[in-house]
Amino acid sequence: MAGVLERLLRSVQTRPKAEQRVFSRCRVDLKALELQTAKEILCEVFGTTSAEVDEMIQQRLAEQNVG
Repeated sequence: MAGVLERLLRSVQTRPKAEQRVFSRCRVDLKALELQTAKEILCEVFGTTSAEVDEMIQQRLAEQNVG
């Protein structure tokens, strides 16, 4: 009986780590999807290409780092 309880306890202790990895991966995928969607919206709003949107983003980041 003690062996069964130890196994149950061990599985409960390891489960959050596995779930945390899955959910963190989903968050990363969600952020990437949000970024891609924002880039597409910017392309439509400004009538530009995705390369130009990437360049705009890089310029903004550079301005933030300088100022």
